[in-house]
Amino acid sequence: MKFTIDRESFLKPLQQVIGVVERRQTLPVLGNLLINASTDHLKLTATDLEVEIQASVSANITEPGEITLPARKLIDICKALPENASIQVSIKDQKAQIRSGKSRFTLSTLPAADFPLVEKINGDSKFTLSQGELKEVIDRTQFSMAQQDVRYYLNGLMLEMGNRFLRAVATDGHRLALCDVPVEIQTDNPRQVIVPRKGIQELQRLLDDSDIPVTVELGANHIRLIASDVCFTSKLVDGRFPDYDRVVPKDGDKRVVADRELFRQALSRTSILSNEKYRGIRLNLEKNNIKIQAHNPEQEEADEEFEVEYDGGELEIGFNVTYLLDVLAAVRSDKVEVVLGDSNSSCLIKQPGTDQYRYVVMPMRL
Repeated sequence: MKFTIDRESFLKPLQQVIGVVERRQTLPVLGNLLINASTDHLKLTATDLEVEIQASVSANITEPGEITLPARKLIDICKALPENASIQVSIKDQKAQIRSGKSRFTLSTLPAADFPLVEKINGDSKFTLSQGELKEVIDRTQFSMAQQDVRYYLNGLMLEMGNRFLRAVATDGHRLALCDVPVEIQTDNPRQVIVPRKGIQELQRLLDDSDIPVTVELGANHIRLIASDVCFTSKLVDGRFPDYDRVVPKDGDKRVVADRELFRQALSRTSILSNEKYRGIRLNLEKNNIKIQAHNPEQEEADEEFEVEYDGGELEIGFNVTYLLDVLAAVRSDKVEVVLGDSNSSCLIKQPGTDQYRYVVMPMRL
C-alpha cells in the first residue's frame, strides 16, 4: 500500500474517527485505525466494538491495499507536521513508512484481517433528515442521560420513530428531556431504540448545524447514520425504556412565565452558596414574583428575587439547581414557561406556546 495526501485533507477524517479509540484497550488492534486505500480514496475506520466510525477522503493512491496503524501516534504525527505539508505513507516489511519533507517516521502495523468490523446491518427502517435537525434533538436532550446507572437502559438516548416525527427522550430518574422534530417517516408501528451514551457523544461531535442530509438506518441490533463522507454505526442498548409519557405532568395548575436569561443568571448566582453535595435551592412563588434562596452547612445564605408572570397561589418548592440550569441552557427562546402543581410534584419546563421541547424536573425536600 502506498499513497500521498496533504496534511489538512488527512487530518479531517482522522479527527472524525479518533474519538472512538479508547486509550486503554482490551485488544491491541482496537488502538489502531483500519486504513483502506483503493482507486482514488482512503477509507479510515475506528471502533471500540460498540461504536464504529468510517470516514472517506480523496488521495493519490499509488498502490492499493489495507493495513492498521496506531491511531493516536498517527494523528499526533499529522498534527505536528507543518501546515500544507504533503504526506506519503507506504508499507514495507509490515512497517509503515511516513515521509513529509525531511521528516521520517516508522510505525508498527497489525494485519487488516485482525480488525473487527460491524457486520452488515439489514436496515428494516430508513429515513432521512438534515444534520442540523438531528444535532438539535440530541443537543436539547442528551444532558439528561444517566451516567453508569445500574439501570443500564437509562445510560443512553431513546429515539422513537413515529408517523412523521422523530422523538428523542433522555432521563436519569431525577429529570427528563423530550424533543420532537417533524421527519418524513411513514410507519403505523412506532419503534423505540436506545443509543448508548458514547455513541450519542460521538454523534454530537460529528454532526454540524447544516442542511446536509443524513440517512438513518435501523437494524435489529444497530443504528447506522450515513452522511456525505462519514458512516457512523453503533450497537443499540438491549433494554426497554421506561414509559416516559407517564412522567410528564399533565395537571399542573400553576403557570410561571419568566425571562429565561434573568432566571438563569439568578439561579447561577444563588447556587454559589448552595450545598455543594446536594445543590438544593428553594423557589418561593407569589403573585408576579419569584424568590430564590440557597443555604449551606456553613450557615451561609443567598437570596434573589425578580418579577415574573404568575397569577397562582403562594408556593414553596425545592429543586437541584444544576438540573434547572441544564434545562435553561437547552431552551433557546427568550421566555421560559414553568408549570407546577404542588411542592411534592415534578415541574414541567418548556418554551411558551409549543410542546416540541419539554423538560421534567423532580422536586427536592429541603
